[in-house]
Amino acid sequence: MQLHKSKDIDQLSRDFADWLMAYANTTIEANGSFSVALSGGSTPKKLHVLLTSEAYKEKTDWSKWHFFMGDERFVPFSDDRSNAKMCYETLLNHVPVKDDQIHFYQTENIQPADSAQAYEKMLRGLFEGKQTGIDLVILGMGDDGHTLSLFPHQPIIHETAKWVDSFWLDAQDMYRITMTHPVANHAASVAFLVAGAGKQQVLKEVLEGQFQPDIYPSQIIQPVNGELHWFVDEAAAALL
Repeated sequence: MQLHKSKDIDQLSRDFADWLMAYANTTIEANGSFSVALSGGSTPKKLHVLLTSEAYKEKTDWSKWHFFMGDERFVPFSDDRSNAKMCYETLLNHVPVKDDQIHFYQTENIQPADSAQAYEKMLRGLFEGKQTGIDLVILGMGDDGHTLSLFPHQPIIHETAKWVDSFWLDAQDMYRITMTHPVANHAASVAFLVAGAGKQQVLKEVLEGQFQPDIYPSQIIQPVNGELHWFVDEAAAALL
């Protein structure tokens, strides 16, 4: 595990953007393409805006990128809670990518379980049997220690047979669809982006505390053959 500390969320975004561009370009040079699973949340939104700026937009060959989604709220694309909507508005509408480079969940005119099965079939067709899967899975971490849609005390945390699953989350009164931890742990690299004083205690528990994934689901993300990176700001890392 590699820990990267930045002064604040703005510096964190720049530091991660620099790392991301270098990693993506190296991967493209070696393999001809770069696959990345995006995340919802406020920290990735700030990153996306930075990536579309003149300082970064021209630093990579976007035609070689393929975009996936770590998890999604089962709401229409037009719903402001949609991770896909956020990613299009802040990133994908502003860089030269085509529809066939974007592989997101279907959340309309389909049942959640069928959407999850279709997404799993797609992922297995692309990555099953390879030493590593997606080149980079970008993750956030909630104040409760959740990541993806792996929420505390939910059975989904320990799912290993399915690569993708859907479930009803009472606390949010909606279905969620998510990659399971085996997909993240099969990635070539996983990067957590964590900022803000509200994450201090949970970050300390996740990184330094006893292994309790039912309480702190982010702990279950441990790549088997890949790298694990934590990009954090000083406020989040104050107790480390």
